[in-house]
Amino acid sequence: MAERAIDTATDVSRTITEGSAALQAAVDRLSEVVATARQPGKPLSTISAITREAPLASLFVAFLFGIAVARRR
Repeated sequence: MAERAIDTATDVSRTITEGSAALQAAVDRLSEVVATARQPGKPLSTISAITREAPLASLFVAFLFGIAVARRR
Protein backbone atom coordinates (compact mmCIF):
# COMPACT_ATOMS: atom_id res chain seq x y z
CA MET A 1 0.00 0.00 0.00
CA ALA A 2 2.85 2.38 0.80
CA GLU A 3 4.41 1.64 -2.58
CA ARG A 4 1.18 2.62 -4.32
CA ALA A 5 1.09 5.89 -2.43
CA ILE A 6 4.69 6.62 -3.39
CA ASP A 7 4.00 5.73 -7.05
CA THR A 8 0.92 7.94 -7.09
CA ALA A 9 2.84 10.82 -5.50
CA THR A 10 5.63 10.37 -8.05
CA ASP A 11 3.12 10.39 -10.93
CA VAL A 12 1.42 13.51 -9.58
CA SER A 13 4.78 15.22 -9.14
CA ARG A 14 5.79 14.34 -12.69
CA THR A 15 2.46 15.60 -14.05
CA ILE A 16 2.79 18.88 -12.16
CA THR A 17 6.35 19.31 -13.44
CA GLU A 18 5.25 18.71 -17.05
CA GLY A 19 2.33 21.13 -16.64
CA SER A 20 4.60 23.73 -15.13
CA ALA A 21 7.07 23.39 -18.00
CA ALA A 22 4.28 23.73 -20.57
CA LEU A 23 2.94 26.80 -18.79
CA GLN A 24 6.41 28.36 -18.66
CA ALA A 25 6.87 27.75 -22.40
CA ALA A 26 3.50 29.40 -23.11
CA VAL A 27 4.40 32.41 -20.96
CA ASP A 28 7.74 32.75 -22.76
CA ARG A 29 6.03 32.69 -26.18
CA LEU A 30 3.45 35.24 -25.04
CA SER A 31 6.18 37.50 -23.65
CA GLU A 32 7.99 37.38 -27.00
CA VAL A 33 4.80 38.28 -28.87
CA VAL A 34 4.09 41.21 -26.54
CA ALA A 35 7.67 42.45 -26.82
CA THR A 36 7.43 42.30 -30.62
CA ALA A 37 4.08 44.11 -30.62
CA ARG A 38 5.51 46.90 -28.46
CA GLN A 39 8.21 47.84 -30.96
CA PRO A 40 7.78 51.26 -32.59
CA GLY A 41 5.13 51.26 -35.29
CA LYS A 42 3.50 48.06 -34.06
CA PRO A 43 -0.07 47.86 -32.69
CA LEU A 44 0.66 47.96 -28.93
CA SER A 45 3.04 50.86 -29.41
CA THR A 46 0.36 52.80 -31.26
CA ILE A 47 -2.30 52.01 -28.66
CA SER A 48 0.05 53.03 -25.84
CA ALA A 49 0.78 56.35 -27.52
CA ILE A 50 -2.90 57.09 -28.10
CA THR A 51 -3.75 56.16 -24.51
CA ARG A 52 -1.03 58.46 -23.16
CA GLU A 53 -2.32 61.37 -25.25
CA ALA A 54 -6.04 60.92 -24.51
CA PRO A 55 -6.65 58.61 -21.54
CA LEU A 56 -10.32 59.46 -20.98
CA ALA A 57 -11.22 59.05 -24.64
CA SER A 58 -9.40 55.71 -24.69
CA LEU A 59 -11.27 54.58 -21.59
CA PHE A 60 -14.56 55.56 -23.20
CA VAL A 61 -13.74 53.62 -26.38
CA ALA A 62 -12.75 50.56 -24.33
CA PHE A 63 -16.01 50.83 -22.36
CA LEU A 64 -18.08 50.98 -25.56
CA PHE A 65 -16.15 48.03 -26.99
CA GLY A 66 -16.88 46.05 -23.81
CA ILE A 67 -20.59 46.84 -24.07
CA ALA A 68 -20.65 45.78 -27.73
CA VAL A 69 -18.93 42.48 -26.95
CA ALA A 70 -21.17 41.81 -23.92
CA ARG A 71 -24.38 42.40 -25.91
CA ARG A 72 -23.36 39.93 -28.61
CA ARG A 73 -23.29 37.10 -26.10
